[in-house]
Amino acid sequence: MKTEFRHEYKYLCSREQTAVLESRLQKLLRPDPHARDGRYQIRSLYFDTPDNDCFYENENGTDPRAKYRMRIYNCKASPITLERKLKCRGMTHKDAGPLTMEQAEALLAGKIPALTAGMDPMLRRMLTDMRLKAMRPTVIVQYERTPFIYGAGNVRITLDGQIESSRAFARFFRREIPLRPVLPEGRAVLEVKWDQFLPSYIYDSLQLEGMEWTSFSKYYVCRKYNVNGGAKA
Repeated sequence: MKTEFRHEYKYLCSREQTAVLESRLQKLLRPDPHARDGRYQIRSLYFDTPDNDCFYENENGTDPRAKYRMRIYNCKASPITLERKLKCRGMTHKDAGPLTMEQAEALLAGKIPALTAGMDPMLRRMLTDMRLKAMRPTVIVQYERTPFIYGAGNVRITLDGQIESSRAFARFFRREIPLRPVLPEGRAVLEVKWDQFLPSYIYDSLQLEGMEWTSFSKYYVCRKYNVNGGAKA
């Protein structure tokens, strides 16, 4: 089966730029139907090897490279997904499989759930890979996302703010956990994703003076500046 990749551009935005972009995008695109009042919270638990291979691959710009994460939305225990995000030549591809609460709790405890008959093939593949690499939890990344979508070109544009990190793995499913901000107050990340093409009028609407293109990785920054400090904390 052919692996489909998507284009992905990122920009660091000031509070003022974020406000302008959100106003423009509300007029041009549809809000994501899964968003509540236009936004939702994402909480992801990332995994790495004992040698921190994912961290250093990110730091060194290794191409291709992949990361694994367990993800929930708005602190709800359903759905829970395990995802593998692959980056290659500046483009991205994501595989995802569903997790039960029992499987999620095993991962939180640093254990790889057993493979079972009838398990989702994508999940089986990811858990096998994680077991072979002895992966374990390394950081929680949490942020507020304001998402917009456009059907032609499968365009998805998001504004991610309040990006914070934590290592309180045992409290992953609790609403309140200790968190540390990783960006200055008011800063956000604009992510622009599409398949084959990005309509020119959408591209034009995103052009703001002084907006900074970035290879920003939430995982990398949260690992580097997590609550205990340093990649090996």
